[in-house]
Amino acid sequence: MATYTGPKVRLSRQLGVAISDNPKHLNSRRLDTPPGGSAKRMRRLSDYGVRLREKQKLRYYYNVQEKQFRKYMKEATRRKGNTGDNLIEILERRLDNVCRRINFGRSIWQARQGVNHGHIKVNGRRVDIPSYQVRPGDVITVADKSKEFIGRSVELAENSPTFEWMTFDGANLTCTITDMPKGAQHPFDVHLGMIVEFYSS
Repeated sequence: MATYTGPKVRLSRQLGVAISDNPKHLNSRRLDTPPGGSAKRMRRLSDYGVRLREKQKLRYYYNVQEKQFRKYMKEATRRKGNTGDNLIEILERRLDNVCRRINFGRSIWQARQGVNHGHIKVNGRRVDIPSYQVRPGDVITVADKSKEFIGRSVELAENSPTFEWMTFDGANLTCTITDMPKGAQHPFDVHLGMIVEFYSS
């Protein structure tokens, strides 16, 4: 499936939830109306449609393509423990998501671009793979040439990152992964059981 390059707010309005922490996406007035004009109304979804929408919420929020999301789902099923919690852990550990969490990018798309362009280092080595899975002990830093504009992004961020599984030093633009992610911290409710059912059916 090709990468979606259209207006990202359209995705939030389509799903009825904010897939980004951006003010445009958090505007509840806009989320109440689907894309396509004011006359268009939300149709009643079938059971399949409800499960599909729950899956799309996570897929768009973490900016993951369907093929990769399905791969993550298989990995989550293979591991011990709750499949839904395992899936969230895998998604949270993506390098582009960690950069989004610590405001190295104002959105998941900007964070992904920063990783792709080689602005991010892990344990002193440049990593340009957004799907790279961080693990406890990893230290994430910014390349010297990129510190000015990424530092500006951190300064302009409205929210200060506070996560139990990582520590962030804003002055030195350094993040240390201290533990595995414990639960999701996305700005909307999602029914993980329905996502598991979607891929089980």
